[in-house]
Amino acid sequence: MGSFDLNPEAVSVTLALGIVIYLFALCSNLLLLGIIAVHIHLHQPMYILLFSLSFNDVIGATAMIPPVLYNLMLEDRQTSFLACLFQAFGLHWYGGASYLILSAMALDRYIAICHPLRYHAIMSKNAVTYLIMLCCIINVLLVGSVFGLTLRFPFCSTNVPNFYCDNMSMLRMTCAKDITLNSIYGLFITGFYHGLGLVSIVFSYAFILIACFRNKESDARSKALYTCATHFLVFVVYECSAVVVVLVYRIPQSPLNLKKFMAMSFVLFPSCLNPIIYGAKTKEIKQTLPQ
Repeated sequence: MGSFDLNPEAVSVTLALGIVIYLFALCSNLLLLGIIAVHIHLHQPMYILLFSLSFNDVIGATAMIPPVLYNLMLEDRQTSFLACLFQAFGLHWYGGASYLILSAMALDRYIAICHPLRYHAIMSKNAVTYLIMLCCIINVLLVGSVFGLTLRFPFCSTNVPNFYCDNMSMLRMTCAKDITLNSIYGLFITGFYHGLGLVSIVFSYAFILIACFRNKESDARSKALYTCATHFLVFVVYECSAVVVVLVYRIPQSPLNLKKFMAMSFVLFPSCLNPIIYGAKTKEIKQTLPQ
């Protein structure tokens, strides 16, 4: 498995920094999960979905950071097939679930602001539970099908070409001579996730903005826009992280270690920033924090 090309002193610094980043992401998300779980008044659809998003961030950070740090410490940077498969599945699960949950949150905000009188009838606890289950089922089917196409090939190599395992890395380890179907299907799945997130947010926020400007009560309008701004900011963090990964690999002059670090940004940035954004921007959560 490839890793960062660092001297011993830089390895120590990188390990320390990686541990700090992981502990921050883990502890901040666990704190957010604990706050939502303990406080009964936060057992509302918006916060249940936020609970799911934060739990997903824990999955992503745990799938990415510890294996990378572990391989960085070892001179023989080999990994088992099952370990590679679990990491790859965890990372793809994290990416897909993030966009599905954000789409569900956009739907929740649309109903809350555009249909407030029917909100509790539509977004009941059972409805939210079914919505989360639907997101999980869709994610299992899509991510599972991606790896199903890869696992149909026999593996000819134990050397992971990337510094972490993902579907494309595993595909390059197979004996397959033609991976056109895998590439097209993978591109389709990626487009589906990003398209679903973008379309759901654009359409829901368009109706939300119309409803807000029709509302003559300035306090209600400000509260609605403030709540939506938090959700939109989180979506921007995910999209910017994805764009950074794409761009940095298309700049030939970029240092290899920078490319590798930025490739981790689609997990690092959201998992670290989401608890800060919601903790600082959401009044109900901020009030539960110790002063």
